[in-house]
Amino acid sequence: MRDFKKDPKLNDRLGAAAKAKQEALARYKARSDTSDPEVAARLAAKAQADIEKEARRAALEAEREAKREQEKAARAIALEQERVAQEEAARLESIAREAARESDALEAEERRVQAKAARDARYAARKARK
Repeated sequence: MRDFKKDPKLNDRLGAAAKAKQEALARYKARSDTSDPEVAARLAAKAQADIEKEARRAALEAEREAKREQEKAARAIALEQERVAQEEAARLESIAREAARESDALEAEERRVQAKAARDARYAARKARK
């Protein structure tokens, strides 16, 4: 087990892996060189796509906000209409109660007048008998 790292096959594999990592790093550094026209064009295309994506996202968010505002306004209008309808119903109910009170008062006055007329008729009949 002590001589495990001394094995030539293992050393060859470790060296090959390190060399592959170095080559991958070199390829990455070469690819990310911004002085290369292809890389610059790719980065510009990516930046343009990001800008378009952000514009679409902003437009969608603005549309959602407008829809929320429209729904909020519709709810406010509905609440106002409901409030006005309740006030109108209360006003009509008040008018109906007042009319009922007046009707009751008129009926009571009519009964009082009829009672007085009946009383006066009885009084006149008594006077006529004497």
